[in-house]
Amino acid sequence: MARITGSYPDDLDLLIEGAVEAGVFGGKSDALREFVREYFEDHENERIAAAVALYERERITLGDAARLAAVDRWTMRDILREHGVALRVGLATEDDAAYEVEAATELEFDDTDLDDEDTPEK
Repeated sequence: MARITGSYPDDLDLLIEGAVEAGVFGGKSDALREFVREYFEDHENERIAAAVALYERERITLGDAARLAAVDRWTMRDILREHGVALRVGLATEDDAAYEVEAATELEFDDTDLDDEDTPEK
């Protein structure tokens, strides 16, 4: 889990501390995690912008960008194209390859389409 250090006004610190003391949150870290999670749940455009920026700077894969943006991989691909971001081809790590294999196993095909292609024309 990542750690960050930041500053915020004293009044917010008191509110967070009071919420922890009241049992609303288990600790300040729990409170801050919840605030950030709720922010990105409520602000879809900002969540997508963050995913696009990270992908563009080659910090994450297409699959990671899709997960962070809460969309499927095909939609993420379209979003990246709309933002003028070039898609990267190829797998950077073994984890990327494993993710691709997992995603491929979830694909569904209609067997009737395959049968029609395999049938020789007369």
